[in-house]
Amino acid sequence: MERIDVSILGRDYSLACMPAEKDALLAAVRHVDQRMLGVKGSGKVASNERIAVMAAIQIAIELLAMRAPDGPLSNLALGDFKRKIDDMNDMLDQVVGPATQIKS
Repeated sequence: MERIDVSILGRDYSLACMPAEKDALLAAVRHVDQRMLGVKGSGKVASNERIAVMAAIQIAIELLAMRAPDGPLSNLALGDFKRKIDDMNDMLDQVVGPATQIKS
């Protein structure tokens, strides 16, 4: 695990993550900080706790909007689609086998 020091809404936090996850974590921190600064900048919310809750709701709305549209797969997020496609490709590779793969 790697320790990373970040700042969100002017407050310092120390987080731990695997080295391979560092870039994603830093991107998430930037996103949260931007959302919280946006809520704070609106001037309608005063306390940091309420700012955090409003930012969390906005981020949750973004996440839920990324779900599949209505239909048989409507309960899957985009990451789940990728995993399902990868799983299907693996199954096809097992069934089809290397003998039928196109040689270049």
